[in-house]
Amino acid sequence: MDTDNRPEVVLGVGAGIAAYKVCELLRRFTETGHSVQVVPTADALRFVGEPTWAALSGRPVATGVWDSVHEVPHVRIGRRAGLVLVAPATADLLAKAAGGLADDLLTNTLLTARCPILFAPAMHTEMWEHAATRANVAALRSRGAVVLEPAVGRLTGADTGPGRLPEPEAIFAAAGRVLARGDLPADLTGRHVLVTAGGTREPLDPVRYLGNRSSGRQGYALAATALARGARVSLISANVALPDPAGAEVTRVGSTRELRDAALARSGAADAVVMAAAVADFRPAETAVGKIKKTGEGPAPIELLENPDILLELAAGRSRPDQVVVGFAAETDNVLENGRAKLERKGCDLLVVNQVGEGRAFGTEDNQAVVLGADGSAVEIPNGPKEGLADRVWDLVGQRLRDAGGVPRASGT
Repeated sequence: MDTDNRPEVVLGVGAGIAAYKVCELLRRFTETGHSVQVVPTADALRFVGEPTWAALSGRPVATGVWDSVHEVPHVRIGRRAGLVLVAPATADLLAKAAGGLADDLLTNTLLTARCPILFAPAMHTEMWEHAATRANVAALRSRGAVVLEPAVGRLTGADTGPGRLPEPEAIFAAAGRVLARGDLPADLTGRHVLVTAGGTREPLDPVRYLGNRSSGRQGYALAATALARGARVSLISANVALPDPAGAEVTRVGSTRELRDAALARSGAADAVVMAAAVADFRPAETAVGKIKKTGEGPAPIELLENPDILLELAAGRSRPDQVVVGFAAETDNVLENGRAKLERKGCDLLVVNQVGEGRAFGTEDNQAVVLGADGSAVEIPNGPKEGLADRVWDLVGQRLRDAGGVPRASGT
């Protein structure tokens, strides 16, 4: 593997029980060819010892500002890094970073780094929800740091709630998106975006449903790239079997009406709403209580009702004039003609139009589209990874947010 162009990663380890999970995160970086400098706090070594970090990274562990003083480690380490990732980022570490304190090697490194900085918090729910922590998170985000939302789940002891360290694979994926942006700014910092993903299902009976082939990959790519660009992301996931993007606030839904309720409840606080989910247009008028059986006389007709038009409703009822609303249109023929008609009918700012069919869009790793704008613009996005299409969509959304002059409203909450 050619690792010459792989940026160096500084892995800061905080003093939390979740430090043991970071060993797996370190392994993922080294196996993909990254040189990793581990910088644990003194108390972090109470959870995972120095020999473990040295063995996994293949290099000495940097532990103190007085070690190898002639090399000026408190300045050198931060300067040469391509990414500083802190995991677990404890409440204490977040407070020190927000306050600009520099009482150990890791906090010195955070002050001297000129590369992207990514925090993966982990702490008890009460600490995460405390006003002081929320203010510290908001301050760090306002300066361009990417602070992931912690996962919800089992914590130390019998406690459960928000504050769990996201899984290593999810943090690694988030770090990869930040690294892919290189020196590009986190241009969605301070923005709150709402993304829908997947495909809704309308039950016919307890075992059957009307649905579609959407895997949710494009919506999840939109969520992941927005996180890497500094946004706070609310993700509404409809029947998706993918790992949650680290840092997103995920709400799971099944049917179109459930998705509508969740979107309306969350859209008011969002600077941008991106409706990437494939929403069922119709639902059965009645859902059978038991499994529908064969009778030998052919299936009985199924009466369908129209589902609510969520995109139309969100565009018409947007919470403020500078909110950007983006729709997706999957078409099988007359792609641009149908797309332009839908854009006008829905009243959204942008419509991402792509052709679907066998081997196209649904369930694939790649996608291509034309993004139509209410201002008459049309931007063609060639076939490529769905993350690339997602980044291009956020470019267009970000430009409209800046043109509208709206003040970012996302904070640490």
